Amino acid sequence: MKKIYTLIVAMIAFGFAQQALAKPTLEEMIGTWKWESFTIKVQKCDSTDICAEVLTGPKNVGLQMIKSKLSATDAGFVGKVAHPQTGDTYNSKISMVNETTWHIDGCTTSNVCASGDFTRLK
Repeated sequence: MKKIYTLIVAMIAFGFAQQALAKPTLEEMIGTWKWESFTIKVQKCDSTDICAEVLTGPKNVGLQMIKSKLSATDAGFVGKVAHPQTGDTYNSKISMVNETTWHIDGCTTSNVCASGDFTRLK
């Protein structure tokens, strides 16, 4: 009985490890997200595979944030992303923290850097 219990626990742990090691996909970013006082809608589009539009916020409503196709890495994606507050374009790294949060950090060509977490609204 102890061997069966150990086997079951090992299988469950392996399943969680596989899930944690799975590479994120662009489809996981599709939805509506909140960052500070901004609401951003991410959806599929032809030009860059996914588009992120500022829906609401103190400024830059309508801004398309994704400025290049996002390239997959082991931990997430890299590409050019506009900051919703300033509109400046950053060379960014995007990583999925979990299914309801993604983290982005990057720097402009003039070495201004920023980072933040986007939380899923729906």
